[in-house]
Amino acid sequence: MTKVKLCGMRSREDIFIAKDLSPDYIGFILSPGFKRSIDYTQFMHIISLLETSNIEKVGVFVNEKIDIIKKYIPFIDAIQLHGNEDESYMIRLRRFTDKKIIKAFKIKTFDDIQAANDSSADIVLLDSGTGTGKTFDHSLIKEINRPYLLAGGLSCENISEVIAKFHPWGVDVSSGIETEGKKDLDKASKFMALIKETSINQSVFLQGKDNI
Repeated sequence: MTKVKLCGMRSREDIFIAKDLSPDYIGFILSPGFKRSIDYTQFMHIISLLETSNIEKVGVFVNEKIDIIKKYIPFIDAIQLHGNEDESYMIRLRRFTDKKIIKAFKIKTFDDIQAANDSSADIVLLDSGTGTGKTFDHSLIKEINRPYLLAGGLSCENISEVIAKFHPWGVDVSSGIETEGKKDLDKASKFMALIKETSINQSVFLQGKDNI
């Protein structure tokens, strides 16, 4: 089953949607200056609504000071780096935590794919930018040689085709499940249902090939 991360969570209503749908991950933008950014107080308030949920919480940071990240570490399950953080940055970060590191790569050329292939991050995320809501040239995906999260411009209109064609380990969505800038339960429900349906169909197809 394709993993699902719902990102840009920032309100009580967003958390209630997550609790209804149980994605594998939910992401919180914890660096300032972005449309979906929340501060420490907001973050602590809304994660308290998750109670004992098994949904993994991902803190998303963009070129952030490690000292800032450290105060969030006890409350998150993974750290997503969505800026220009390099290998030396990740080495320094790992001195303070054994939490999973997700490194985002803005894919424009083959060199960007190669950087993702070579990364020491636990999980790599392929995106078009920082929350742009736009797709990148998906023909470059064929060059990736490790499991990856796919982001950028995903929606109910294209998710089935994307999964069937590229078989990502997981997908990451934010604006694609929003209406007028707010998370939309109907869109999120449909998005997750399409992923489940496509993943099951792919599994049945592959099992059928094995029996030929």
